[in-house]
Amino acid sequence: MTTLMGMTSKPALLPVTFPDIEAAARTIVGAVETTPARHSRILSTLAGAEIFLKFENLQFTASFKERGALNKLLSLDEAARKRGVAAMSAGNHAQGVAYHAGRLKIPATIVMPEGTPFTKVKHTRDFGARVLIEGGSLSQSFARAQAIATADNLVFIHPYDDPLVIAGAGTVALEFLRQVPALEILVIPVGGGGLISGMAIAAKAINPRLRVFGVETKLYPSMYNETKGTQHPCGGQTIAEGIAVKDAGAIARQVIGALVEDILLAGEPEIEAAIVKLLEIEKTLAEGAGAAALAAVLAHPKLFAGRNTGVVISGGNIDMRLLSNVILRELTREGRITSLIVAIEDRPGVLARVASLIGEAGGNIMEVSHNRLMTGASAKSADLGLVIEARDEAHADEIKSRLQQAGYAVREAGDPAS
Repeated sequence: MTTLMGMTSKPALLPVTFPDIEAAARTIVGAVETTPARHSRILSTLAGAEIFLKFENLQFTASFKERGALNKLLSLDEAARKRGVAAMSAGNHAQGVAYHAGRLKIPATIVMPEGTPFTKVKHTRDFGARVLIEGGSLSQSFARAQAIATADNLVFIHPYDDPLVIAGAGTVALEFLRQVPALEILVIPVGGGGLISGMAIAAKAINPRLRVFGVETKLYPSMYNETKGTQHPCGGQTIAEGIAVKDAGAIARQVIGALVEDILLAGEPEIEAAIVKLLEIEKTLAEGAGAAALAAVLAHPKLFAGRNTGVVISGGNIDMRLLSNVILRELTREGRITSLIVAIEDRPGVLARVASLIGEAGGNIMEVSHNRLMTGASAKSADLGLVIEARDEAHADEIKSRLQQAGYAVREAGDPAS
């Protein structure tokens, strides 16, 4: 045990020590990636801080989770390895356990909740694990996985509330601070709290002045509630399913209370925007949980202004269909895709005229639809639905203005007809 001082100003005895994390680094070296850490000039400008990204999405399983999973697996004796292991996960822990268990010839059974992204289910199965899709929530899947482990005498590998798993996760901070020693702040996504626990213990041991912030999605503020005594509801559909945890880890509660500055909340639009910014600016793919830390930094600029801020991209496993929706939604928010309804006469040549006006204004028509069934309007009229690509919101307004100047009644899709 280690005694540390944190934001509560009270000593805390923690079940994971800095030597534990150093030992984990020696144990897993060579079997996991030493992921890059890079400064982002453009994101730094947007945030008003010096942003350094830690690309844990570049692990083989596209998540930091395999660090803790491997550290735990390597601790098992031969008898336990022969019996096998069980785990519960919405995807990233599952893949980390499945991949390294497969490498080590350890049978693995993984319970995943209903609604887990297809890509995470597929990859977990491809790594050779037995996958069961059971439970409408993480807590239900967790109970099922524990029941299987008990019934079959398997070692249950907890996704976050295990000292060996936490020590493995803490190796992210060892690397990050070796790569960027001048970091003043770390911003880390929080689900069950394993990653922030390990990283906070390592970071504070290396530099006690370094400040650590956690980030949860607003729909699942479990650790936020724990630290602030609030009772915000936990539930709903979130893009950040990797941190959609209702029950904070017991170890994480201790560590966060002792070492973490604050827990911030990120909304769904903010996380979606962060996914697109990472993809467009850094050319890197982050899942919702992996983009949550950047979302919080951009949403709370005063906290990080001018500081060397380390942002952890914890994972990159996102369903491609969902990603396409996120991109289109964000382009729409930014005004780069706009949907208009143009009232027209239903006669030859009108569509060509409207298309010509949009083209002359520099817009690109992506979709066209006619609606001739407006019973309150003339049978000789129609609503022309247009999805238009523009440079930005100002350009979209310019296109709309061009159409109006040409005599067409134009409204945003979804606005009521006048």
